[in-house]
Amino acid sequence: MAKVYHDNDIDMQPIVAKTVGICGYGSQGHAQAQNLRDSGVRVLVAELPGTQNHKTAVEHGFKPMSVAELTQKADVIQVLLPDEIQRIVYAKEIAPNLKAGKALGFSHGFNIHFKQIAPPADVDVIMVAPKGPGHTVRSEYVGGGGVPCLFAVQQDASGKARGVAMAYAKAIGGARAGVLETTFAEETETDLFGEQVVLCGGVTSLIKGGFETLVEAGYQPEIAYFEVLHELNLIVQLLIRGGLSFMWYSVSNTAEYGGLTRGDVVVDAAARKRMKKILADIQDGSFAKEWVEEWKSGAKNFKALEAKERAHQIEKVGKGLRALMPFIKAAEVPEGQALH
Repeated sequence: MAKVYHDNDIDMQPIVAKTVGICGYGSQGHAQAQNLRDSGVRVLVAELPGTQNHKTAVEHGFKPMSVAELTQKADVIQVLLPDEIQRIVYAKEIAPNLKAGKALGFSHGFNIHFKQIAPPADVDVIMVAPKGPGHTVRSEYVGGGGVPCLFAVQQDASGKARGVAMAYAKAIGGARAGVLETTFAEETETDLFGEQVVLCGGVTSLIKGGFETLVEAGYQPEIAYFEVLHELNLIVQLLIRGGLSFMWYSVSNTAEYGGLTRGDVVVDAAARKRMKKILADIQDGSFAKEWVEEWKSGAKNFKALEAKERAHQIEKVGKGLRALMPFIKAAEVPEGQALH
């Protein structure tokens, strides 16, 4: 079992003694910056002028600067920009201003693990990855709690990188819940696999497949939507609260028997074989190369796939049904706008 570190196990002085620069005031950026500041850490923020994130940072009491200036002034540069942008910003603004003895930090290992960013040997390279969205990282901290965090050290030039990473995790509230040690490779590969096979790719394909099967069989699209998408929230909440056993315990005996006897028919040995192929493509860098090249070429295929997803019948049916349920606080992508 992995060792879990808590507040009493971690000295926060290694991060309090430094100035932390947060590159990007988005979901994770706003949460980590404010939590660090509230923990007594000196914090700088870099954000593009004229953006909503820049405006929000100002409203939160920060004075945003360029990434280049932040890199010059901060001891720890925490890069919280989108994966596909990090290598560009690093090359243009961070690398020319990165001096020996500084630390380069991330909340996801993609660009370091797949060598899109290659820091010099005289800087520390660390990761602190909260296992929750930024708004939860912030709200839990404010409420006296925290979101579990992973931490890792890729490069320890100073001999003190591990202590800094652990202290950073404590300062953003992670040690209130629990902090676990990992590696850049493990965090990156498992994160991508989870997204592709289960959380994002697998679940959405399963939903669409179930919806299409019911509609093609003559059932009303609205009924199909409720059965394969809307009620998923109930199951997910049960799983989060108590794992597989609690979910099975909470649903009807009919649902439990049907699920236990039919689930592996859908996700069978052939599906598991394809999962292994997807994992292999992640591990050997094939997916990373594909994604980097996709972005460099203008992301035409990516945008086409987004458009196809938005045009699916389940999206049109769902939008109408969600309007009937104000209690779910429906969030729709504005017409004419891309998903990103």
